[in-house]
Amino acid sequence: MDIVKDEGGQGAAEYILLFGGVIVIAIVALYIYFTYFTGQNFSSDADIQTVRSSATSDPRT
Repeated sequence: MDIVKDEGGQGAAEYILLFGGVIVIAIVALYIYFTYFTGQNFSSDADIQTVRSSATSDPRT
Protein backbone atom coordinates (compact mmCIF):
# COMPACT_ATOMS: atom_id res chain seq x y z
CA MET A 1 0.00 0.00 0.00
CA ASP A 2 3.01 2.29 -0.21
CA ILE A 3 2.07 3.17 -3.79
CA VAL A 4 -1.17 4.84 -2.68
CA LYS A 5 0.54 7.02 -0.05
CA ASP A 6 3.58 7.95 -2.16
CA GLU A 7 3.16 11.57 -3.29
CA GLY A 8 6.72 12.18 -4.48
CA GLY A 9 5.83 12.69 -8.13
CA GLN A 10 2.84 14.94 -7.50
CA GLY A 11 4.90 18.15 -7.43
CA ALA A 12 6.62 17.30 -10.70
CA ALA A 13 3.29 16.59 -12.38
CA GLU A 14 1.92 19.94 -11.20
CA TYR A 15 4.96 21.77 -12.57
CA ILE A 16 4.57 20.00 -15.91
CA LEU A 17 0.92 21.07 -16.11
CA LEU A 18 1.82 24.65 -15.12
CA PHE A 19 4.59 24.97 -17.70
CA GLY A 20 2.42 23.30 -20.33
CA GLY A 21 -0.30 25.89 -19.74
CA VAL A 22 2.19 28.74 -19.98
CA ILE A 23 3.60 27.35 -23.23
CA VAL A 24 0.12 27.01 -24.75
CA ILE A 25 -0.73 30.61 -23.81
CA ALA A 26 2.57 31.84 -25.29
CA ILE A 27 1.97 29.97 -28.56
CA VAL A 28 -1.56 31.39 -28.85
CA ALA A 29 -0.29 34.92 -28.16
CA LEU A 30 2.46 34.57 -30.79
CA TYR A 31 -0.06 33.30 -33.34
CA ILE A 32 -2.37 36.26 -32.69
CA TYR A 33 0.48 38.78 -33.02
CA PHE A 34 1.82 37.03 -36.12
CA THR A 35 -1.55 37.24 -37.87
CA TYR A 36 -1.88 40.90 -36.86
CA PHE A 37 1.55 41.91 -38.20
CA THR A 38 1.32 39.84 -41.39
CA GLY A 39 -1.09 42.22 -43.12
CA GLN A 40 0.71 45.41 -42.08
CA ASN A 41 2.98 47.45 -44.31
CA PHE A 42 5.79 48.84 -42.18
CA SER A 43 7.66 51.30 -44.36
CA SER A 44 9.94 53.75 -42.61
CA ASP A 45 10.36 55.80 -45.82
CA ALA A 46 6.66 56.61 -45.96
CA ASP A 47 6.60 57.49 -42.26
CA ILE A 48 9.59 59.82 -42.60
CA GLN A 49 7.99 61.59 -45.57
CA THR A 50 4.74 62.05 -43.63
CA VAL A 51 6.57 63.54 -40.65
CA ARG A 52 8.66 65.84 -42.83
CA SER A 53 5.66 67.09 -44.79
CA SER A 54 3.65 67.74 -41.64
CA ALA A 55 6.63 69.51 -40.01
CA THR A 56 7.13 71.83 -42.95
CA SER A 57 3.47 72.61 -43.59
CA ASP A 58 1.89 75.72 -42.05
CA PRO A 59 -0.91 74.70 -39.66
CA ARG A 60 -2.57 78.15 -39.95
CA THR A 61 -3.54 77.62 -43.58
